[in-house]
Amino acid sequence: MAAPVTQQVSGRAAPAPVLSGPERGQSLADAVAELPVLDASGKRVAFGALFRERQAVVVFVRHFLCYICKEYVEDLAKIPKSFLEEANVTLIVIGQSSYHHIEPFCKLTGYAHEIYVDPEREIYKRLGMKRGEEIASSGNNIHFIHRDRNRLDHKPINSVLQLVGVQHVNFRNRPSVIHV
Repeated sequence: MAAPVTQQVSGRAAPAPVLSGPERGQSLADAVAELPVLDASGKRVAFGALFRERQAVVVFVRHFLCYICKEYVEDLAKIPKSFLEEANVTLIVIGQSSYHHIEPFCKLTGYAHEIYVDPEREIYKRLGMKRGEEIASSGNNIHFIHRDRNRLDHKPINSVLQLVGVQHVNFRNRPSVIHV
């Protein structure tokens, strides 16, 4: 397997979010680690606990009613669990909705990996969820951040998976034609 890509090769980098108050001087991961997310039953979980002991790809979506985000999560749902397990990676989606919307969204998209919500948008705000991308080497656990420039600027899933050593996923819905 080829070495994973460790830097973004296109697009303009956005400045890192400016942290203020008690989080000034903290890494990005530390600045949001203790903030809560909610699971599908409404149970609070510290955001940092999701990736503290394991390598994770965390995808923040605009909201569950965004058609483009829905399609992106439908594609994330196609990633075989075995591919993630083989690379020892967890896939996590974070939305900014009520936890009551998690189960219907998962049924709608077929998404069966981990999913949480940040209903108060505290993590979104602290991470400066606006637009752009950067290599975030300042955090112990955050190695790459991509912020969409617009609703159509989602990072290609296989590019993200390559960063963490997960094998390429074929997202085509139709079977390949084999010439005999």
